Amino acid sequence: MIALTLAELAALTGGELSEVTDPQALVTGPVVIDSRKVEPGGLFAAFRGEQVDGHDYAARAVAAGAVAVLAERPVGVPAVVVADAQRALGLLGRAVVERAKEARLVALTGSAGKTSTKDLLAQLLARLGPTVATQGSLNNELGFPLTAARAAEDTRFLVLEMGARHRGDIAYLCELARPSIGLVLNVGSAHLGEFGSKEGIAQAKGELVESLPEDGVAVLNGDDPLVRAMASRTRARVVLFGERPDADVRAQDVRLDSTGRPSFTLTTPAGSAPVRLRLYGEHHVSNALAAAAVAMELGLSVDDTAAALGEAGALSRWRMEVVDRADGVTVVNDAYNANPESMRAALRALATMGGRGPERRRTWAVLGEMRELGGDSLDEHDAIGRLAVRLDVTKLVAVGGREAAHMELGARNEGSWGEESVLVSDADAAVELLRGQLRPGDVVLVKASRSVGLERVAEAILADGAAR
Repeated sequence: MIALTLAELAALTGGELSEVTDPQALVTGPVVIDSRKVEPGGLFAAFRGEQVDGHDYAARAVAAGAVAVLAERPVGVPAVVVADAQRALGLLGRAVVERAKEARLVALTGSAGKTSTKDLLAQLLARLGPTVATQGSLNNELGFPLTAARAAEDTRFLVLEMGARHRGDIAYLCELARPSIGLVLNVGSAHLGEFGSKEGIAQAKGELVESLPEDGVAVLNGDDPLVRAMASRTRARVVLFGERPDADVRAQDVRLDSTGRPSFTLTTPAGSAPVRLRLYGEHHVSNALAAAAVAMELGLSVDDTAAALGEAGALSRWRMEVVDRADGVTVVNDAYNANPESMRAALRALATMGGRGPERRRTWAVLGEMRELGGDSLDEHDAIGRLAVRLDVTKLVAVGGREAAHMELGARNEGSWGEESVLVSDADAAVELLRGQLRPGDVVLVKASRSVGLERVAEAILADGAAR
């Protein structure tokens, strides 16, 4: 973070100093909202949640090294007291970005693949200079300014992931930090319950390209009609990525190896180069193209882009995280989140990893509910169950209540013998089932919406393998 005095913090947030003996004391970062993550020289922003009030941890944060607390009331330790902590945090993030004069801002959004693409892009841009990117999925009105505030004077690239649950969310984030490059990955079914239709989701995602300046660049998925149509909503120059022949940055000769890792030829106006990803699943081809298109706009050559893509790994947890147990069981932990599009991609990757013929491995899809799908929820869960059977997944283990039951019913109706699927009540029941039936060489996919907490299944069966 670019250093700011407490007096400067108070001025830019409209706050007042409380219990501060030295208004010139410097905050050198980082800014955190979890008192357990305070670092010396940092700032603790206190928020009142449904279960916990951050103000109660102000003294602990200062004791751990925080210079002060950003708070909505006096807390008995050095603080900048503001009327609205969320608004103040946004103003702080904007102020830091404005001081990072050498930084190019890249913002990205989409219904699926945001975090994986952001991680790829950060690794590509690191070849060109100091890069700051969103950590994990901190892409909302709190996480976004926390990332922006991490910019330093030498930061050359700031990669900011944007999420949206309501119309206007992305427009608000773009006011905090105006990007010069905006990337839209796709429009899917995530948060369909909030927006009512894919067209409604597209309207919200398109706020990103509407915010771009005339000399900016809108990088759009040319394979997604709703994203492609956003070209009419921006003043910026448009670059298309995808597999269609008219894409500026496209993939040709896409193929998967026996482990589910994709390779392709990266084709651009500046030339072509072969790419072999370390990531699992064909859906990462689109993510890689998106990252490549942005990186090349910012100066990375085609050959360097291809090489960097081949070396890039998964930086964020529980996203197609593949681990082999000592007994040969492969666990694919993709439990961070789920929507119909990402479920289908993960199932296809699982089927590829299982292989074909006499050497085919048994495949298990341990799937929980996909949340926030609105009126389409039951149909979408039914379709996922049917797809698991059509892909010849050995066994679907549906975990949860009503929606999971529809997923299992879809598989049972699609199947031949009624042995392709089973419904269990919760993660513990899924673990017990797997413990009794897994064999060496099996491949297990675990995936659900984040709130379901199915990562516990993956962690438990991996721990079983370690114990053995």
